[in-house]
Amino acid sequence: MRSSNLRMFVVGGLLVAIGLAMLVSGFASSSPDGLNKVAEDHGIAANAKQHLFENGPLAGYAVKGVGNDRLGTAISGLIGVLVTFGVGLVLFALVRVLRSGHDRSEPTRAP
Repeated sequence: MRSSNLRMFVVGGLLVAIGLAMLVSGFASSSPDGLNKVAEDHGIAANAKQHLFENGPLAGYAVKGVGNDRLGTAISGLIGVLVTFGVGLVLFALVRVLRSGHDRSEPTRAP
């Protein structure tokens, strides 16, 4: 795949992920997910302890300070997609650098 085609594919995928995160997230159910439901049904949730990010800026799939729940969820989804994409980009760049350094260190042999 040529570099420009690959770049367009990645940008297109990123735009689709952003669109889904921002538009579809507003239709998510407010009911507890399966794991939370089982924990509530069996009384395990009553023993839950507060964790480090319980009151963080993106707690509860929303953004603190945004009054509209749907907008807060959409912005939270956008931030999640961008952070995930950024981490993936850094990891792929690191692998690329490590591979290119490894390839250069090996002597080339004539057949």
